[in-house]
Amino acid sequence: MGESENQASPEPRPNNTPVLEISYFTDPLCCWSWGFEPQLRRLRYGFAGRIALRLRLGGMIGSWDRFSDPLNDVHRPAQMGPIWIQAARITGMPFEPTIWARDPPASSWPSCLAVKAAGLQSAAAADLYLRRIREAVMIEGRNIAKEEVLADIAHELAKARPDLLDPKRLELDAIGAEARAALEEDVREARFRGVGRFPCLSLSRPGADRAWIVGWLPWDELLARLLTYAPDLGAAREPPSAEAYALYWGGMTPREAEGTTGNPDGTMANKAAFP
Repeated sequence: MGESENQASPEPRPNNTPVLEISYFTDPLCCWSWGFEPQLRRLRYGFAGRIALRLRLGGMIGSWDRFSDPLNDVHRPAQMGPIWIQAARITGMPFEPTIWARDPPASSWPSCLAVKAAGLQSAAAADLYLRRIREAVMIEGRNIAKEEVLADIAHELAKARPDLLDPKRLELDAIGAEARAALEEDVREARFRGVGRFPCLSLSRPGADRAWIVGWLPWDELLARLLTYAPDLGAAREPPSAEAYALYWGGMTPREAEGTTGNPDGTMANKAAFP
């Protein structure tokens, strides 16, 4: 039951100079980042060609022996389930929290490395693969800390987009030095910038100091903050219909359909790219 993109993400258009640059700090196992997908997609669709988005992975859970989230009082896997339930209630996105009781992911580093490995093929491949592994863990309850699960997802995705992703190369790159160095660079940048929560947007534009948007926000508040920082972004374009928006992304959850069109009926928009 995947809801993955059938096409590469289109921003920014090569011949346009973006108005705003955004470093997006996130992690495949971050439930609030999954809950933020409707807003992020609206941002990328609405301002395509006017923003440049750079993906930064945080390596949120190195291992449970060293992990601690004092804000939510989470120190062991079983405590993550209630956080996912809360995220589902607040964000409206679908979740499968029982994974934290029956097959808890031991670390987010394998999935981070796999995304960076996909990025060695292209930024679009990394973006699409990240979305697909989020769906796999958040909706389908698949343990993306396991190399065999990550490999299976890569092969599934390659069937739908053979032009975009080579799964055998991804498997090799995921255990290689280049992907690890890329992830370590992201983690160092997050620590240097003091990023302690995901999702986190670092905003920059010519002639202005860097600005930050930390944590999950509803669309209206996110948009207001972006336009306060970069008023020359202009108005966000709106999709002509939920069907057109779903086609643009290759599928979406009911919440993503509702957030864009005001129509909670995700049946038409929820066409999976995978059987």
